[in-house]
Amino acid sequence: MSQVLNGGPAALGLEAARERLREKAGAILAFGVLLIALGIAALIYTFGATIATVTLNGVFFIVGGGAEVVVGAHARTWPRFFFWILGGALYVVAGLICIFDPLLAANVLTLLLGAGLIAAGVVRAIFAFGLPSDRPRGMILLAATLTFLLGLIIVLHWPLNSVYVLGALLGVDLLFHGAGYVAFGIGLRAQRRT
Repeated sequence: MSQVLNGGPAALGLEAARERLREKAGAILAFGVLLIALGIAALIYTFGATIATVTLNGVFFIVGGGAEVVVGAHARTWPRFFFWILGGALYVVAGLICIFDPLLAANVLTLLLGAGLIAAGVVRAIFAFGLPSDRPRGMILLAATLTFLLGLIIVLHWPLNSVYVLGALLGVDLLFHGAGYVAFGIGLRAQRRT
């Protein structure tokens, strides 16, 4: 860090990287606009986005589970290699369910998401109240409350909301991610002009 502040080799590398990125500002901006368009499409077609999300997760589960089975098979000297192989096999089965019955998988994943958000909200609240009294905890409590309420809304409307929750969250994520790229691209263009 001190090399960056003192103009050492790291600062020169950072400046060179910044220059390369400035040359790509248009592409970064276009990528952000594409992500925003995909986010809007996912919000309009939440059912399709949910199915696509679950199916893609299924592919990832199969690849990850297959890798665990292979690694576990090669670690036969480890006393518990069977559990490694079993865990990988369970990932493969979960992936196959996601691919061949995405609605069932969406139901399960939506319930797990809601329960996870409720748990995360509780943990954040506990963390906030565990802070020393002289520390600000308002923003942490606000985040805890919002996370808890979002999880509660998902769980209370489950399973009816399973066909759109995951797709809607994907759409919102793509929108914010795209907006970040657009802002970054605009900032790079503004630096190029000065």
